[in-house]
Amino acid sequence: MNEAVRAKGLVKRFGANEAVAGVDLAVPEGEIYGFLGPNGAGKSTTVKMLVTLVAPTAGEATVAGHDIARSPGAVRLAIGVALQEAALDGKQTGVEILRLQGSLYGLRRKEMDRRLAELKELIDIGDALEERVESYSGGMKRRLDLAAALVHNPSVLFLDEPTTGLDPVSRASVWEEVRRLNRDLGMTIFLTTQYLEEADVLADRVGIIARGRIVAEGTPGELKRTVGRDLVVASVGGDAAKVANVLRKIETVERVEAHDGEITVAAADGPRVVGDVAVALREAGVRVERLTLRTPTLDDVFLEVTGNRMDYEEEAS
Repeated sequence: MNEAVRAKGLVKRFGANEAVAGVDLAVPEGEIYGFLGPNGAGKSTTVKMLVTLVAPTAGEATVAGHDIARSPGAVRLAIGVALQEAALDGKQTGVEILRLQGSLYGLRRKEMDRRLAELKELIDIGDALEERVESYSGGMKRRLDLAAALVHNPSVLFLDEPTTGLDPVSRASVWEEVRRLNRDLGMTIFLTTQYLEEADVLADRVGIIARGRIVAEGTPGELKRTVGRDLVVASVGGDAAKVANVLRKIETVERVEAHDGEITVAAADGPRVVGDVAVALREAGVRVERLTLRTPTLDDVFLEVTGNRMDYEEEAS
């Protein structure tokens, strides 16, 4: 299968700071690839290089078969990019914005009429396309921005945090649009997201970047199996970090993490350990608000390979 995105040894330095330290990527055509990373990991810088907004310091990459350094114009014609902050003129209607975008890509009027009809059905905005964008909800603006990225029918679509700030209903709607683009059009989608659930639901494969390098990659199921432990999660009253020390004394416990009033205990045999955890907390006089047993999630994988929980603030680099 051909690769829609390929990178080998991709590096970006800003002075003495090495934001990206040698990223290798191979994203096959037709795949939804989820790209995750903590703040400052180099996630945004990597994407900016792939969409030709920033030139690499070293290494090489191709997108849709075009070299990002030697043929940036060809890359831009082949890709669609929907950034986190949609730059939409509120005084224009949705149709006006889409026609302007089409003209920038050289689409003739008849071809643009056809694309408008297709996009109107695809993004499910309906008659609102004829209204001014200032009247749109956040979800409608996000879908219009997505439509603008699709006007020229790109082969690879880059989505940067497509659902940040949206309500659950709007988020689910955007998820369905992403699935339809991939399923019905066979479009390759490179998705950066701060929501691990989003990557788990949408992505065929996930790559996690930390300290400028890919530290884990695979299907969500494969990555979760690498954690390989059951997890006991306790919501407790008081200082979770101090309470965690009580649980570290249990012989069958492999790892204990405390985060925002919640303690996560990793063990090979969760059903056996959950009783030991409950007894230890009761004997220590700790008030337990909730105690659950669950299998690993992508958040657990993220913690395992980066040493941190996902930070839900905008990445700096």
